[in-house]
Amino acid sequence: MIQFEVPGQPVGKGRPRIGKVGAHARMFTPAKTASYEGMVALAAHRAMSGAALIEGPCTVRMRIECQIPASWSAKKQRSAAAGEIFPTTKPDVDNVVKAIFDAINGVVWKDDVQVVDLALTKRYSLAPRVLVTVEPIGVDQPQQEALIA
Repeated sequence: MIQFEVPGQPVGKGRPRIGKVGAHARMFTPAKTASYEGMVALAAHRAMSGAALIEGPCTVRMRIECQIPASWSAKKQRSAAAGEIFPTTKPDVDNVVKAIFDAINGVVWKDDVQVVDLALTKRYSLAPRVLVTVEPIGVDQPQQEALIA
């Protein structure tokens, strides 16, 4: 099992942009996304401590903790920190997952297609960050089935 923390406000994967290089159009990743993915890769690399890449199916648990807006009243900030108010603003959870998964391709696993189970939570926190746990699913481990309501 690999666990790591990405400190700071979570960043969603930005859409590729098109720029011109001479007479040719070129697609590029926005700088904010590239910087965040680099920070994620570094945190994951440190957690791996030289271990081999995960090769088979795996489960990921991710907790996205967003910054509580400073403009909110003290009472509202306390409510958010207590988990009574949920972050229904950007970044979108799917874009954060995409940024994290793309960043750890070749660092934790060979490719993010190996993820077969994903548990995700998005909350407010006094210390914004993303907590990630990746666990290989071994052939001797019973596979957990997701409950769909």
